[in-house]
Amino acid sequence: MENSYRYFENRDCKFYPCHKGLEHQNCLFCYCPMYFLDSCLGNPNYIDRDGKHIKDCSNCVVPHKSENYDKIMNFLKGHIG
Repeated sequence: MENSYRYFENRDCKFYPCHKGLEHQNCLFCYCPMYFLDSCLGNPNYIDRDGKHIKDCSNCVVPHKSENYDKIMNFLKGHIG
């Protein structure tokens, strides 16, 4: 996919690729905009550490797939707006 307001791929980033198994990764949502929400479009794990319940999204690729842009934007509109 060509770089645009909906998608860009930063192969020069020192963290690229941040997830294995994807040929192309959308870097637009480098940090997941749904991380702070209890409910999201992914399937996170939760880790209990030092008395804290931590959301672990390290195996989630939802924000890095170009076809999920509209899903993410609509989800955020419904949960933030």
